[in-house]
Amino acid sequence: QVQLVESGGGLVQPGGSLRLSCVASGSGFSINVMGWYRQAPGKQRELVAGVTSGGSTNYADSVKGRFTISRDNAKNTVYLQMNSLKLEDTAVYYCNAAGRTGWTPFVHWGQGTQVTVSS
Repeated sequence: QVQLVESGGGLVQPGGSLRLSCVASGSGFSINVMGWYRQAPGKQRELVAGVTSGGSTNYADSVKGRFTISRDNAKNTVYLQMNSLKLEDTAVYYCNAAGRTGWTPFVHWGQGTQVTVSS
């Protein structure tokens, strides 16, 4: 069983920065894509950014130029550097990993970490 544990959320003023981390633990697994999603109150969960094992990245238009996703494959860790934060970035941020254990594919979610942007 693969587990994802996020950290790094918190309260920040508009224009500030936060860095989220997500570590995948378990045994016998490989991860293809890791990413970050977010869900604001009353809204659907949406993709923020994703990164493949080869380093290809994808971003939501709303965060391009402000957020940077990166990954350390050796540590099974994905990061989300969030700069120039806006009020509308307030949400619960979830880590996501898609891969396989042996020949069995999986998609796992972390428990979520709250990011609040407020003055």
